[in-house]
Amino acid sequence: MIQEIRFILAIFLVISSFSNSLAENEDDVSTDLYVIEGKVFSWENAGNTPWQLMTHVMANGGEYYGFLREDGTFTISNVPFGSYVIEVINPNYAYEPVRVEINSKGKFRARKVNLIQTSQVIQVPYPLKLRPLTPFRYFQMREQWRVTDFLFNPMVFMMILPLLFIIILPKIMNDPETKKEIEQLNNLTSYNMPEMSEVITSFFSSGEKQKAKTVKAVKKRQ
Repeated sequence: MIQEIRFILAIFLVISSFSNSLAENEDDVSTDLYVIEGKVFSWENAGNTPWQLMTHVMANGGEYYGFLREDGTFTISNVPFGSYVIEVINPNYAYEPVRVEINSKGKFRARKVNLIQTSQVIQVPYPLKLRPLTPFRYFQMREQWRVTDFLFNPMVFMMILPLLFIIILPKIMNDPETKKEIEQLNNLTSYNMPEMSEVITSFFSSGEKQKAKTVKAVKKRQ
């Protein structure tokens, strides 16, 4: 009976120690909520248009939202510690996203979002200052017809160049100076280059002479 009581007491002590360790671990994990702050700047041609009404800020693709005040400032409330990608949503202009990291002690760090080199850290000031990059282009400009597009078309070149050769070459050939130059070139080529008939006859005649010489040599040996 005494041994059973001791065994029960030992189990109770183990369970109590385990529950105390779990409670300590839960105390170490921070359950505080934080606020991400910043300011969104308008584009140059905004004027007096209420651009704040059609602009909002979201974290992690819509997990948390923040709306702009009249001066462009915003707050995203009730955010636990962790890493968040802050994006500005506007139908007219694109903004560069920023990553905000909050540690368990409540310290903030903001850096650029680099999807190619994730290990590269380029810090930006906090509270955030988000400026527009480029306007959105929803429609593509229609191509306009130009004369240069017609002239530089390769099919047009193929049609025009032969016509130019047909028109210009006869005029060049009728020029007396060009005629003299062509005649001189013909004379030089005819003087330097023998005709094919002469080359063939000389080749065969040389072969017959060699045969005759070999026959005479054989007869002399006999």
